[in-house]
Formats: sequence, C-alpha cells, structure tokens
Amino acid sequence: MALPAALWILGSILVAAGPNTVSGVVRDSSGAAVPAAAVIVRAPLGPEQQVLTGPDGRFSVDTTDVGALTIIVRAGGFAERTAQVTQEERAREVEIVLAPAPLLETVTVTPTRSEQRVGDIPASVSIVTGDDIKRSPAVVADDVLRQIPTFSLFRRTSSLSSHPTSQGVSLRGIGPSAVSRTLVLIDGVPFNDPFGGWVYWTRVPLESVDRIEVVEGSSSSLYGNYAMGGVINIVSSRPARRTLEFKPQYGSRRSPKIDLFGSDVWGRLGVAVEGSAFDTDGFPIVVANERGPIDNEATVTFKNVNVKLDYSPTDRVQTFARIGYFSENRGNGKILEVNDTRWKSASGGVRLQLPDQSDLQARVFTDVERFHSTFMAVTNATTLRNIVRLATDQRAPSNSVGGMVQWSRALGRSNDFSVGTDWRWVDGDSQEDSYVAAPGAVVPPVQQALLTLQRVSGGTQRSLGAFVQDIVRPLSNLTVTLAARVDHWRNYDAHNLESEYPSGTPTANNRLLPDTDATVASPRIAALYHVTDRVNVWSSLSRGFRAPTLNELYRSFVVGTVRTNANELLGPERLTGGELGVSVVPTRAITVRTTWFDNRVKNPVSNVTIGQVGAIIVQQRQNLGRTRIWGVQSDVDYRIGTVWTFSAAYLYNQAKVEAFVANPALVGKFLPQVPTHRGSVHATYSDPKYATVTFGVQALGAQFDDDLNSRVVPGYAEPGLPAYALADLTVSRTIGRQVDAFVGVQNLFDRRYFVGTLPTTIGSPRLINGGLRIRFAGR
Repeated sequence: MALPAALWILGSILVAAGPNTVSGVVRDSSGAAVPAAAVIVRAPLGPEQQVLTGPDGRFSVDTTDVGALTIIVRAGGFAERTAQVTQEERAREVEIVLAPAPLLETVTVTPTRSEQRVGDIPASVSIVTGDDIKRSPAVVADDVLRQIPTFSLFRRTSSLSSHPTSQGVSLRGIGPSAVSRTLVLIDGVPFNDPFGGWVYWTRVPLESVDRIEVVEGSSSSLYGNYAMGGVINIVSSRPARRTLEFKPQYGSRRSPKIDLFGSDVWGRLGVAVEGSAFDTDGFPIVVANERGPIDNEATVTFKNVNVKLDYSPTDRVQTFARIGYFSENRGNGKILEVNDTRWKSASGGVRLQLPDQSDLQARVFTDVERFHSTFMAVTNATTLRNIVRLATDQRAPSNSVGGMVQWSRALGRSNDFSVGTDWRWVDGDSQEDSYVAAPGAVVPPVQQALLTLQRVSGGTQRSLGAFVQDIVRPLSNLTVTLAARVDHWRNYDAHNLESEYPSGTPTANNRLLPDTDATVASPRIAALYHVTDRVNVWSSLSRGFRAPTLNELYRSFVVGTVRTNANELLGPERLTGGELGVSVVPTRAITVRTTWFDNRVKNPVSNVTIGQVGAIIVQQRQNLGRTRIWGVQSDVDYRIGTVWTFSAAYLYNQAKVEAFVANPALVGKFLPQVPTHRGSVHATYSDPKYATVTFGVQALGAQFDDDLNSRVVPGYAEPGLPAYALADLTVSRTIGRQVDAFVGVQNLFDRRYFVGTLPTTIGSPRLINGGLRIRFAGR
C-alpha cells in the first residue's frame, strides 16, 4: 500500500503545482509532418487523453499524472505506433515517426468512422496506397481501382470512353447497373452524383490522393443510402510545408495531362491547391466490322481544381474547408452525340476533442451540377451505320445540400461508443427535348430532325438517418461490433410536365406525381477473434438499403438501339448479407486473406426488357423481385526484402435472379455485367539506384450484357461478352533529388475486348503515356 499512497501524495502535489505537459511532433519516414493524427496518452493513473496533431504535425497534452506515459499514435495509411515517454523525457519535445506497414497493421478510418488497424476490423477492407497510384499507368481513378477484382464499373469500360451515366460502381457485383450501390467519399464527404448516383472518376485529382480505402461489405448501418454495397473513401493529401508537385505527361492519341499539388503550412494553418487537366483525341468504340460513317472517336476533355484549408486553433480543435470546380466535355463515339458537365462543390467541417475526452465531428457540404447530353438515333442500325439524327437533347440540373454529426467516446479501454446523424436534400430535373425525323431529303450522315415534345420530369428527395455503434472488446483477443441505423427518405414535388411542340398542348402524360416515403432499419453485428498473433477469423451479419435516385425515378435514356424508361413507382432495395473471413500472416512478409460472402437483395432496381418497337428494344427500370450474390474472394501479398513486392487477388462471383413475379422467365438468369471470375496479379521491383518497374495482369471472365442473357457478340457462338486479360507496365526512375521520369502502358499487348452490344463496342486499346514528376519540398 505504501507505493500507491506515495504516488497519490506526489500526484496531489503536482496537481496543486499545475499541469505537467507532454508535447511532440509526428512525422513520416521522410521527415514530413503528419497532420490530423490521433495521439492517445495513457498514464498509470488517471483517464486516457486524446488530441489531434495540427497541420504542422505537432501536439501538446496537459496531464497531472506522474511517471512514464504511453503514447499511441494512429494515422490513416500508417502503422499504429506506440512509444514510452519517461518523466525526464517530458522536458523535451517527443518525436514520433510513423512507418508504412503490411495491410493488416495499417490504420484505416472508413469501416468504423474512426481510426483502427485493418487487422482489428471485422470487415473486408482493401487499401490502394499513394505508391500503388504512382506505379499505375492509369490516368483516371477507376482504372487504378481495377487492380482490386471486387471493383467494377457498369459495362466494364473505362471512364476515358464511357458516358458519365454509365460510370456507376459495383463491389462484388451487388446490383450492377449505371447507378452505384457503393457510396464514394472524398475525405469523408459524399462524392456520388447527387441526381443519379454514378461517379465522375475524372473528378479525382490522382496526384494528390494519399490513399483509397475500400470497404467491400454492406455499410448501410453507418453510412445509409448508397452504402448498401460498400464504401470507397478517397483520402487526399493534406497540406505540407512548402510543397509543390508538378506532373506533366503526354500520351498516345494526342493525350496531354497535367497534375498539380501545392501546399504550405503557417503554424496551425495549412493551405493546399490541387488540380488536373486532360485532353485526348480518343479512339473508336464501335467494333470495326460494324462501324459506319456516323461513328467517330470517343473523346474526353476535363479540368478539375480544388482549394483546401486546414486550421487547428488548438490541439483539441481541427477545422477544414474545401471548394472545387470541375468541367468535362465528351464526344461519345458518334457524330453529334456529346455531353458536358459543370460542377461546383463546397464542404467544411470541424473535429473537437471535448473535455470529457469524447470526440465530436461535424461536416456540411453542397453541390451544384449542370449536366447536358444528346442522344442520336441510328436510322438504319441493322445495316450500314451511315444515317443518324438527333433523338433527344437532355439537360439535368441538380442541387444538393447535406451534413453529418458524430459523437464518439472511449468507455474505458475496451469499449468505443459512437452515435450520429446525417441528412441530405437533392433537387433535380430531367429536361428533355424529343425529336423525330424531318420529312424530305437526307444529307448523309445526318438526317434533319424536328422538335415535337418537351418534358420536364423530376422532383425533390430528402433523406435523414441516425446511427449508433458500439465496439466492445470483452477479451483481449475478441472484438465485437454492434451497429444499427434508421433512415427515413421522402420524395416530393414530383412531376412529369410534358407538352407538344410548338403548340404547347399538354399530353396525356402531363401530370403531377404522388409523394412517396419509407423508413428502414439497418442493423449489423460482427466479431473478430485473434486466434494467434498471426491468424484472425471474423464474421458479420448485416442489413442494408438503397433508395432509388431521382435519375431512376424520372429520367429516361437511349443507348444504341435500347431505350430505358424511368419508373416513378420504384421502391427501395433491401439487402441481407453475411461474411466469414480469415487472415493469415505466416511471416511478416506474407499476408493471405479469404472472405466468403452471401448477399440476398429484395426488390433490386434493374433494367428489365418489356418489349420492342421496330428496331428499338424497350426496357424499364423495375424492382426485380429477389437476387442472390454470393462468392469467395482471396488475396495475397508477398514482400521479398525491400526490393520485390508481389500481390494476387481473385474473386469468384455468382449473381442470379431468384424471384420475379412479373416475368418468371428471368428467374435463374445471371445478373448482367457480373462475370463469374475476376483476378489480378502484380509484381513490383523497386530499387532507387536503378528503377521501379511494375507489371500487372487483370483478367475478367465472360459476362452477360442483358437481363435475358441472350445477346451475342457477332462471330461468337455463346451469348454474352467473352473473357479477356489485359497487361499493364510502368517504369520510373529518379533523376536527381526532385525529378522522376516515368512511362506507362495500359493494355500492353493491344488486346481487343468487348464491353457492350447493340452495337458491339470495345474497350480501350493500347495507351502509352510518359512524363515527369517534379517535387519541391521545404521544412
């Protein structure tokens, strides 16, 4: 009893004398400051304290405890670091250096909305690091993410050549369509198109991305709408002291690209500017033997600029603000078929460490988007594609505002509790001018068209959700996660205002649409057990949901000879899913993971074929009944010394319709756009004395292109799009201290692969790009 009493008396003396401060700085292995790192201070006596590092990486904690302190530092993308600080060492600044780590030791922030090691989370998580991005020959983010087999876009094509509305992302083949079932975030702020749910991957400024965290299981219990199929969080680089990174490059098919990231830190204020610009002459997307005079190259030109401010007035207060502007113009591979987008965004937030050591976060964001697209009709698509006319001129303006608040607190050292709410308001319309063929002579390749119908269809959607999460560690080697969320969404002021032109006479479809609403609950339970320090097993059971977007409810479109109609009667999708995973680390150099998953989706929204008018196939978005998506994913990472790195991943995916009363013929059919097999292999050799060389192969199995599983690529006997494999290569070398030279090749062997039918379209040919990465950094 004597020793505790002595400590108590000494502590009382120190309390009377005032606080005992410990301060320091957190850096990475290059010496750069690490901002926004969570610093946890534990003492033998007294409560645990937590602060955040400022833009300059510094922290300071006042404590009345005596003796040695344990400092734990967690920062996304690094290994967790624990340091012991003696009483004598408190008199000087503590420097803590964070290092990169194998996957299971890496800290991530997305799965639980808090800093945790991947190896402690009962979920399947993949991380694309900044080095992975630099070693990829890709110039857009979706082509980087394809190294993860669970990731895919609708119609398995690149955002370099696909219409924006077909860039919806699917993880594990859950609900594959142009609309995402995956929530995409940038620095924790929603990134999906507010009107349609798809993703503009060209908006991602690749050069300033620190890492991309991918949660592959349903995350509706925390994130609500869009997260039914998982979450992708793009984490951008924070401001650093006197930093300028400039990346000019030039590629085949006249494709210049410039990336820029510049930042500086003045004490507790950090400012960063990031931007990118790209242009290309593009490439044909219709297969050669079907191509006609109306077909040209699919092109894209985009510009993107963002300004970010981080300000930490104290170690317990961190704020941020971000504004951005994006513009894009596309030619969609057909004469006069174009689209363009203008997007302004702003967001801001604050993170507070409260006196009771709890954590309070809040964010607000807004988006103003203007989208325009033309759709051209091929008048003789069954023969030579040589006559085209304007069918629809469509504009889709939308505005959205949203926000979130989250409060978290550690209850002792074995319980982390969180509660929060978020909301979003979206207003948008599909403004369409419809045309028919004009009588009279045709001047190939364009036939004149007459405006006959004008339509404004849209409405307003409001969603509100509240969630609670408790992470409990009843045993030192067991973690249990309990989470639940309730969401309420409502569509109102819906309308389909349709009139004939030029008379202005309302048509029979001119009407106001009824309001709709729904309330859904999304619970989740998960557990992870550390069998040994090298073997983990985990499992989870959860429910998820997704409300139909304004795009699905009110906007129709045409692709080739297929017209897809909107459906204002759509209801929400519901998912019930389970996972079982194991991770093994036989040596520090090898990590092996395998996850089994089974997802049952009720009322998934799908494009269902309902008839044919002449050469035009008519589809409508409908709640399909029930589908089941199950499979197994595995990946392995192997590091040989500091020079060689190997990785391989494989996904086996079964996605079928299990019930659909409206059309029983679809039962047992495979979901379109979901191959049974997907895999990738990557090897990297990196030696600063010589060069860094990365070679990768991505392989996709056959998949169907329609709900009936019947479309056939000409020249092939079996329905569906055939399997293919692509190889990529990147070589870079450091020239001096501040310059890297690089060259990258996508589709190294110029393999032709199919991405769609009616007409038969193909993916990106061999694309070569090379350039310099120039860095200036100060301290």
